[in-house]
Amino acid sequence: QVELVESGGGLVQPGGSLRLSCACSENIFNFNDMGWYRQAPGQERELVSTINVGGKINYADSVKGRFTISRDGAKNEVYLQMSSLEPEDTAVYYCNARILRRNYWGKGTLVTVSS
Repeated sequence: QVELVESGGGLVQPGGSLRLSCACSENIFNFNDMGWYRQAPGQERELVSTINVGGKINYADSVKGRFTISRDGAKNEVYLQMSSLEPEDTAVYYCNARILRRNYWGKGTLVTVSS
C-alpha cells in the first residue's frame, strides 16, 4: 500500500513563504507523476502542480511564478515551495501519486494565509 505523508503546513502572513514536503513509501519514479492538489473550504479539489517521471512540470495558472515543485529521488520526497502567499492560497494541500489511472493521496496538510 502506497503511503504519502505531507508536512510543512501552518499559518503564514500574506506575502510569506512555506515549504511543503511529501514523503512517499515507495520509489517516486515508480509513478507516472506526482504532485500537489489543494482544496479550499466549500471548493472542489484543484491541481496545484505536478512533476512527471521525466521531469516535466505543470503549474496551475494561479500559482505560476510563486510556487515551485521539486523532488529528491534519494529521499523519495516531493516538495512544494510556496512564496508570495495570498489569502486565496488557504486550503488543505494534498500530495498525489499517479500510476496509469490509479491515484494515491495523502491525508493533507492545512495552509492558512492570514494576517
